[in-house]
Amino acid sequence: MHKNANISVVIPCYNEEAGIGRVIEKIPGFVQEIIVVDNNSTDRTAEIARAGGAKVIHESRQGYGYAYKAGLPAASGDLIVTMDGDGTYPSIAIAYLVDILLEDELDFISARRMPLDATRSWNNIQRYFGNIVLTTVSALLFGFVIRDSQSGMWVFKKSVLDKVNVTSNGMAFSEELKIEVFRHRTLRCREVPIQFKYVQRLGHSKLHLWRDGFRNLLFLFKKRFTYRHPAS
Repeated sequence: MHKNANISVVIPCYNEEAGIGRVIEKIPGFVQEIIVVDNNSTDRTAEIARAGGAKVIHESRQGYGYAYKAGLPAASGDLIVTMDGDGTYPSIAIAYLVDILLEDELDFISARRMPLDATRSWNNIQRYFGNIVLTTVSALLFGFVIRDSQSGMWVFKKSVLDKVNVTSNGMAFSEELKIEVFRHRTLRCREVPIQFKYVQRLGHSKLHLWRDGFRNLLFLFKKRFTYRHPAS
C-alpha cells in the first residue's frame, strides 16, 4: 500500500523471458499485485514471471489490446500502473507518478518518455518520427494535445475502466485509451515526463514499425468517424 492506495501493476508480455524477471525485481515493495499477461508466448516468460511472484494470466489471442483487456479487469488494486516487460520503463517512477495522481486528485496519468540514451540508429529515428506523426494526427483529429501518444506507461484509478470504450485489440489500444480519457468530460488527466532508456531494452522488440505504425494511423481515422463523446 502507498498512501492508503492499493496498487496493481499490469505488464503485457510476448516472449519477454530476457527482461520480465528484472522488471519484476525492480518494482517497489509497496505494490500489492503484479499481473503479467502472457500473450501466447513461446518462451519461459510465464515461468519466470510466476517465479518472481507475479500473477500470470494467459491470453492466447495475439495482440497488445487483447493482453490489456485480459489483464486490466483482473487487477484488484484501487490504482493500476502499466509498463512493458522489456525494462525500458523505469520502475522507480511508479512512486513519483502515483504521488502526483493522488496529490493532484487526478484520474489518469500518461508518462511522457524523455530518452536518456538518444541514438542515431535508423530504427530509433523511425520510432521517433513515427510517434510524432501519430501524436500530431491524434491532436488534429481529436482536439487534445499530448506529446507522446504511444507511451505504454500509465497510472490511473481502476474506476476509469468503467468510463471508457476502448475497442482496439492491437497496438492502437494505447493511443485509443488516451483519446478516451483525455476527451472525457469528467476525467482529470495529465501527461507527466519520465526518464526512458530504449537502447537498454532487454530482449528483442516485437514492434513492426511500418506495419504497426500504418495500422495505428488508419485506426485514428476510423476512430474519428465513429467517435461519440461520453455523456459523463
